[in-house]
Amino acid sequence: MIFRGPYPEVSIPEISFTQLVLRRTQELGSKPALIEGPTGRIITYAQLADAIAQVAAGLAQRGFKKGDVFGILSPNVPEYAIIFHAVATLGGINTLVNPLYTEHEVAHQLKDAGARFLVTVPAFVEKALQAAEAAQIEELFVFGEAERATPFASLFAAGGQVPAVKINPREDLVALPYSSGTTGLPKGVMLTHYNLVANICQMEGLEYFTEDDTLICVLPLFHIYGLVVILNMGLYTGATIVTLPRFELEQFLKCIDDYGVTLAHLVPPVVLTLSKSPLVDNYDLSTLGTIFCGAAPLDENLTRACMKRLNCHIRQGYGMTETSPVTHSSPSDPSQVKFGSVGVCAPNTECKIIDLETGVPLGPNKEGEVCVRGPQVMKGYLNQAAATAQTIDAEGWLHTGDIGYANQDSHFFIVDRAKELIKYKGFQVPPAELEAILLTHQAIADAAVIPCLDDEAGEVPKAFVVLRGEATPEEIIAFVTERVAPYKKIRSVEFIDKIPKS
Repeated sequence: MIFRGPYPEVSIPEISFTQLVLRRTQELGSKPALIEGPTGRIITYAQLADAIAQVAAGLAQRGFKKGDVFGILSPNVPEYAIIFHAVATLGGINTLVNPLYTEHEVAHQLKDAGARFLVTVPAFVEKALQAAEAAQIEELFVFGEAERATPFASLFAAGGQVPAVKINPREDLVALPYSSGTTGLPKGVMLTHYNLVANICQMEGLEYFTEDDTLICVLPLFHIYGLVVILNMGLYTGATIVTLPRFELEQFLKCIDDYGVTLAHLVPPVVLTLSKSPLVDNYDLSTLGTIFCGAAPLDENLTRACMKRLNCHIRQGYGMTETSPVTHSSPSDPSQVKFGSVGVCAPNTECKIIDLETGVPLGPNKEGEVCVRGPQVMKGYLNQAAATAQTIDAEGWLHTGDIGYANQDSHFFIVDRAKELIKYKGFQVPPAELEAILLTHQAIADAAVIPCLDDEAGEVPKAFVVLRGEATPEEIIAFVTERVAPYKKIRSVEFIDKIPKS
């Protein structure tokens, strides 16, 4: 059985992503497009369009051309939108790097993606320099100023014209985020202009928000949720977007109060904090009408608690990096929302639930693997034909690795994961990556990493270790911590005699 949503099909234009997103910049003119939350610095829609053109011209003068890859290693700042669309304007590809990565993780992604240039912020310059050298990056730019890095502002002063670039929306890539997919180590997710254009049009059909809204962008822009659902859908709609470099509760609450934020895109751990923290009472959050929650399931009790506390609506959504990301969403009408559900299929999206053993499609209220098909599904994994074929079958169905069911009204519920991933505060932690690191420790003979439930984070990694020498749990935790981004670190270690292999 194939499930579809209640929405009419939407038309998807065959244009570049930047053409779509910036279509109204001159009309919106002096309206604030981006506000840097901590400082109040404003970039209007007209200024944004001009800045993108100037930076694109500057990059073209440096020889950056269609098909080249540009790395972005930065927290959320307004310039993220400028560099992303400058690269896209030239037919380039943005590879989005988690700024919490170690220099080894950064270098691995840059090398795998084939990046020519990299931009970062002063706080990460040392890490970026080391990674850039290892990945043979041609030039490192910095938002602001730092030694041994070219000021990003120099691209504005280059002058010249933006070269005309012919883009094939269905074939040409615009974004190359990295995801572990259903298993294994992070892989480059090839997203075309058409993929992202389609998902913007699909979200418009879901009635997410309007140009009268003020959004807060605290979810990281290297993550597909922040990049597409908040930043680019916000710009396409003509809303104002307040950026925050990281989640700090008081700063977050103050920005909602100061800027009159009407819509917040969040993840379950933040919703939990808002439902419980006494600090919430110190701020006026009355403008906040809706919270949109994604990246991990949100249960009914927490949904109701937060709605009651903040007197707002909560919508849930579902998707993956590999689907640009949105495939499902709660209806915009609060009376149609089913708590605990990720909603119904987006326009132009098909979904089926298949039996985990036989692959046979199942009917309503039967649990199985969630599979989706639609124009937002990625082109594939970069240089990973086998992994692509394992994820997208011959009929175009993307196998999500998530276990769920659809009720009789075609509302979907995600209940578990078949894929081998730990979800820490919405971030992917591949057990295989941690196991490989553990096995490099001279005292470890074998290891397995599993998720453990955690009230705050959702899940945290726990290691089961077989020793062949002497080591304490604390030493093993420290060993892994030195080699991975903070959200990947192992939280507990248990010694056992043998790892079960079946």
